[in-house]
Amino acid sequence: MDLGLLRTFVTVHRAGSFTRAAALLGLSQPAVTSQIRTLERQLGRPLFLRQARGVTPTTVGDELAHRAAPHLDALLEITETRLNGRIAGRTLHLAGPPEILSLRALPALSPLVADGLALRTSLFTGPEETLDGLAAGRHDLVLSTARPRGGLLAATPLCDEEHVLVAAPHWASRAASDLRATSSSGLDRLPVVDVHESLPFVARYWSSVLESKPAASATVVVPDLRAVLECAVSGAGLAVLPRYLCEETLASGRLVALLDPPVPPLRTYFLVVRAGALALAHVARAHEALLRAAVGW
Repeated sequence: MDLGLLRTFVTVHRAGSFTRAAALLGLSQPAVTSQIRTLERQLGRPLFLRQARGVTPTTVGDELAHRAAPHLDALLEITETRLNGRIAGRTLHLAGPPEILSLRALPALSPLVADGLALRTSLFTGPEETLDGLAAGRHDLVLSTARPRGGLLAATPLCDEEHVLVAAPHWASRAASDLRATSSSGLDRLPVVDVHESLPFVARYWSSVLESKPAASATVVVPDLRAVLECAVSGAGLAVLPRYLCEETLASGRLVALLDPPVPPLRTYFLVVRAGALALAHVARAHEALLRAAVGW
């Protein structure tokens, strides 16, 4: 039996769609359809039930995938991995929020460059869109705050990100009396800096800590938390930032934490790959390096 046909079959089984499998394999959809039909003719049994959205495996298809997939993954790992364990000549396509990529992920992956790994990052378009790009084969590995559903993508919890409500010292002084009562009224009179008009970071903090919605609207909107940090330091207004991003400015006194809740708001990051992708040496090495580094984050 042609191993290429089995590889296409396993990819369709995992993707649940001829279209998504074609994107993952770098083939046209008609080519994938033709290969599945060829395999079905060879076996004399249908492997998938065609539906309006994607395909569902038959019991024969499920059994074949269960038996074949581990062996195909093992063969792929052998062909992808150099005998000396190096990953020379491979490129890892990485996606995620620019702040955590810049300050966390890329420094953690830099040692792999010495082993010959090339790194490419993509413009962040939001958690759901980035996961769609991963499923379509445009990325190899994604850092996401959204946990994917279904069997095409596999997610591993990576780290928790603590959020802190901060402002320049003079703003903290103006709101001090209200803050002591942990009331949002004084905070709502301050200008606000966030990454979007909907105030995603500020609104999440208000909901978690103050059990209310912010009454203020955005004063400064900039789609990069590093720019939000600089605006807050410059006195443009209050902001909600990951602690790792503003820790240095808090220590130096350039920013002040306006509240100290007993349970600070957290946001979980997941390390996401396509199902079966960890059989590829360069993806597996990067996945392991990030998990190991995140222990200290």
